[in-house]
Order: sequence, then structure tokens, then C-alpha cells
Amino acid sequence: MNRLDLPVGWIKSKLSNVTEPRGEKASPSEFPDLPFLGMDHVEAQTTRILGSVSAGSMKSSAARFYTGDVLYGRLRPYLNKVAQPAFDGLASAEFIVFPDTEITTSKFLKFRLNAADFVSFASHLNEGDRPRVNFEQIGEFEILVPPINEQHRIVAKIEALFSELDKGIENFKTAREQLKIYRQSLLKHAFSGKLTEQWRAEYADKLESAETLLQRIQTERQQRYQQQLKDWEAGGKQGSKPKAPKTLPPLTTEELAELPELPMEWRWEKNENFLFEVKDGTHDTPKYVQDGIPFVTQKNIRNGKLVLDDVSFISEADHLAFSKRSNVQRGDVIISMIGHGRGQCCIVDTDLIFSIKNVGLFKFFHKLQSNKYLCYYYQSKMGGDLVLATSKGGAQPFIGLTELRNWAIPITSFTEQCKIVEELDSKLSEIDQLDQTIFTALQQAEALRQSILKKAFSGQLVPQDPSDEPASVLLERIRAEQAVSDKPKTRKTKHA
Repeated sequence: MNRLDLPVGWIKSKLSNVTEPRGEKASPSEFPDLPFLGMDHVEAQTTRILGSVSAGSMKSSAARFYTGDVLYGRLRPYLNKVAQPAFDGLASAEFIVFPDTEITTSKFLKFRLNAADFVSFASHLNEGDRPRVNFEQIGEFEILVPPINEQHRIVAKIEALFSELDKGIENFKTAREQLKIYRQSLLKHAFSGKLTEQWRAEYADKLESAETLLQRIQTERQQRYQQQLKDWEAGGKQGSKPKAPKTLPPLTTEELAELPELPMEWRWEKNENFLFEVKDGTHDTPKYVQDGIPFVTQKNIRNGKLVLDDVSFISEADHLAFSKRSNVQRGDVIISMIGHGRGQCCIVDTDLIFSIKNVGLFKFFHKLQSNKYLCYYYQSKMGGDLVLATSKGGAQPFIGLTELRNWAIPITSFTEQCKIVEELDSKLSEIDQLDQTIFTALQQAEALRQSILKKAFSGQLVPQDPSDEPASVLLERIRAEQAVSDKPKTRKTKHA
């Protein structure tokens, strides 16, 4: 944009020519009662302050700010952390503090630093995991500066539009939370038997009981063991002798008393008594290689899916050593066992061979158990509470193999398991579609926010007033006054 293209009364200038940091440092011990703002106290993108702590709880030297100053987060500038506190306080040294100046108001500057073009500029200045910018770098950014009176009009218009936009965003966020509540309510009904209560009454004479199902599972498990034993003997007893299947003791009266009530035809049972096999993957840490067998850990189970985009690899020799504990096949269920994402599960939907660590493995009997039924159970609050209750450890909580085997599962006939999955598939699909619609609307709202800012800072949001003192005239007068009186460009703020 050349000078002739500028809106009436506007000038083009480097940021460093129209503002400068306050640069006042302070020790928290000198102001223990003042609020302190860290980077975590400012929400990314929105300019919203989420909270504060007492300055007395901090030790490191801090940046001093006053009511109306603009705080710009210089660490990881792509996070777009900009705020304007309505109080005096101290801030992390990761903030650059900007006061009002005679050429730019602080509110105008707040929105200008929040705009996408400035965020993009600052984000590309440095590289690394923790990129950090300084004022000398961002001061090179060129902005269009309107007359002071127009700055006030622009800010007023932005605030009015953002106020309406924020109301809509809040409604969308509330709707998403309500969908989450509805989802959990639906899952709770599914695994307490209420979702299929009427259906179950209609087909009561055609459904086997949970007790009968478990007996069939035990028979199938024993038959498989006998076949494995015959194959081992026929092969000259090579390798380890197959181990006879064990049945875990039933849940105690005390344990059952803590579990929700189930329909008469259902039953609570331990995981391993219900499933064909429960494993927990290798306990060893292999040497990673450039290319080889995928090595799946808890980080690869996300949002109900197996995500292999960032998977690591191990050698074929290591995989063979782990194969007894990592014999994953299509249709198996795997579940994260460690970290804050423990309990996240998914159905394996690939024939790809891979090893696992920190991941539980559940294998099923065909036409006796539904893998999706189990996955939905762990997505429910009932399953989630079970994960939390049986977790161990502190900073890095985990679930042990013993806990995996002993988890309590609500058991019903295979036919009803399939009916529950069918009902959940249908209803949760509707929830997911609504959630995606809201998510798209939230993205559009953010795009609209940036569109408003773009118009504001190109002179298209409010009309120009020819009677406004041009920014160029104001700037020249300020420079002349400074040359004569050596007056600082930044306004002095009065404080008690």
C-alpha cells in the first residue's frame, strides 16, 4: 500500500516509532499483595485474562504494569497471548508491557497486536521449541496508524461487534457441554440396561442369560487350550507348553455393593473371565530404528482411534522377542495404561503388525463378545471411574495388568451387546454430527473475529472524519515538542 492508498488521516509507520515498552522491573517481595499474571493466566487468541496469583508467591523479578497497560506474550508468539488488565500488578518477564502513548491508545494497540497478520509476523521471527521475540524484532512490523479520534471509534466498534460475537461463541460452547452431558447420559443408560429395556422385554424368551454366556465362554476357552495342547504335542513338544486357562475368583459381595445395579438377566464379571485374553504388551524399552516394525505406545491411541502418523519403529528381532505379549490382530481392543490419557481405547482396524508398550490388549471370542460394546463401556463415566479408581502412581499414574484383568464389566447376551452397539452407533453419530457443526461454527466465529480486525486496521470498519487531526500532524507535533523539551514520548501515568 503506497501513501496515496492510505485512508484519510492515516500514516504508515514501524511499530517502534509509535510505541515503546514500559520496561519497569520489580521484585515480587516489594509488592506481595499485588496480583501476578503468568503466561498461563492469559487465554490464547482471545485477550481474556483467566486469573492471577498473589505476587508474594513468586520469586523471580517481574514486569511492572498499571491499569490499562497492554501485556504482550513474547514466548511462543503463535499462541497470541495479549491482554489489557483493568488493575495494577506484576507480570512474568515473558510479557512486554506497553503503556498508552500520545500517538496510539493502549486499547487500539491491544487489538492490533491480536490481529492475524501481526501474529504471523512475530511467529516467523525465530525458530525452536520455545521461540521468543523481543521488542527490537517486533518493532520492525509496519502498521497503519489512524488519527486518535478514529482509534477510539475503531475500538468502540470492535468491542461492540466482539461483544455480540462472544455471546454467540458462549452459546456454542454451552451447547457442546450439553452434548457431552447427553453423551454420558446415553452411555450410562446403555450400560445400566435402560437403553434396551423395552427391547429386552420384547425378546426375553430369545435371549440367553449372562450366566449362560459366561459358561459358553469358559467352554470355548477350554476347547482352545486342548487344541493348543494337541498342536504342541503333535509338533514334538517344541517351545513352551501351553498354559491351562485360569478363572479368576468372582467379585466379592463388598465389590458388587459398590457397583451400579444391573437388570436381572445381566451380571458383573471380571474382565479376564469375560474375554479370551488380557495382556499388557512388553515391559522393555527397545532401541528405536529408522524403519522397521511400528512400536505403539499410549500416545498412539487418541480420540478412539489408532493414530500411526508419529509412531516409532523397532527392529524385527525386538518385535519377535515381544511377540507373546504383543500379538495384536485386527478386531482386538487396545487401551492406554499410563499417563493422563489412560483409559483411552480403540478397536484395531488394520492388519499391520506392531508391538505395544504401556498399552493393554483385549482379545475376544467371535460371536460371544462385542469389541465395540467394550470400547463404548470404557468411554462411559462408569468405565472412566473404574480407570481412575484402579490407577496407581503419582505424577505418571498407570494401570497394572492385575487391574486390567480384574476390572468389572457389565455382561449381557451377545445379542443384546450388538443391540446396544447399534443404538449407540446411531445416537452417538447424531451427537458427533451436531458437535462437528458447532465446532465448524466456532471456527467461523474466530475467522469472523480476524476479519473484523483486518477491516479495522485497513480503515474499512468505521468511516473517516475529515475533521480529525491527521496522525501525521500529531506525530510531527509530538516530535517537535520532544526536540524542544526532551519530553518522553510515553505518557507518564500518575500513581498513588
